[in-house]
Amino acid sequence: MLLADLPDKTEDVIGDRGYDSNQIRLSLAERNITACLPPKKNRKLKPPYNWHLYKKRHLIENMFAKLKDWRRVATRYDRGTHTFISAIHIAASVIFYLKE
Repeated sequence: MLLADLPDKTEDVIGDRGYDSNQIRLSLAERNITACLPPKKNRKLKPPYNWHLYKKRHLIENMFAKLKDWRRVATRYDRGTHTFISAIHIAASVIFYLKE
């Protein structure tokens, strides 16, 4: 379902080994989207992927880890969407300010 909602301008999709399946790769290829998915260990024919692009996924994972340090964001105390997004903006601003 998530792949169907991707915008038309999407060029690459980065995911982990859990998303490595022929069905996902074919659905992305039909839409001319490059799949940057490392192959599972048990694959006999391992399709290539852009290792340098995959390393950038680590930056996104670190960003989510820093946001989850904020208890209000991690436990989703705020039930309203507007308030929750505001809490994320405040947390991201403080994280950016304290970065250096």
